[in-house]
Amino acid sequence: MEMVASPKKIQRIHPKKFALWMAMLSMIMLFSALTSAYIVQKASSDWLQFPLPQQFFYSTAVILSCSIVLHVAYKAFVDKNYQLYKLLLSLGFGLAVSFVALQYSGWLILNEMGVFVYTNQSSSFFVLLVGVHALHVLGGIAALLISWIFAMRKNTMEWSQKGQLRLELTCTYWHFVDVLWLYLLGFLWLQQ
Repeated sequence: MEMVASPKKIQRIHPKKFALWMAMLSMIMLFSALTSAYIVQKASSDWLQFPLPQQFFYSTAVILSCSIVLHVAYKAFVDKNYQLYKLLLSLGFGLAVSFVALQYSGWLILNEMGVFVYTNQSSSFFVLLVGVHALHVLGGIAALLISWIFAMRKNTMEWSQKGQLRLELTCTYWHFVDVLWLYLLGFLWLQQ
C-alpha cells in the first residue's frame, strides 16, 4: 500500500498585516538613519545640550498605560465582552490624546529654552526626531478614532473577523509607536 502525503496547508499572513509590518520596518529604518545622523553630527563643535522636559517622562507613563489598556480592550473584544471593550477603547483613546497634550506642554517648555528648528544643529535634530514621532502618533490616534467610531456603532455587539482585524492592526501599530517612543526617549536621554 502506497502512502501519499497530504499537502501542507500554507498559512498566509493577511495582506493588511503584511503591509503594516512592512511600514513599521521602514519606520525602523527611518529612525535608525535619523539617530545615526544625530550621533555623527553630535561631534560638531556647535552642538548644544539641553535637558529633556519632565513632561516627556510623564507622557511615557501615559503611552505605556495606553498600550496596556488597548491590549486588554482587544482581549475583551475577542472574548465578546463588548461593554468592557468599548469602555477600555474609550479610555485608550483618552490616554492617547493625553500623551499628545503632555508632549505639547513639553514642547512649550523647550521653546521657552530656545529650542527651535532654526536655533542650531542639535535643536534641529531633536525637533526632527521627536516631530517625526509625533506624526506617527497622530496616525495612531487617527486609527484609534476610526476603531472607536466602529466600536460605538450599535451593531458592534456582534463579533466580526473584520472588526477583530481592524482592532488588531490598530493595537499593533500603537504598540509599535509606544516602543518607538521608548527608544527615542532613551536615546535622547543617553545622549545628554
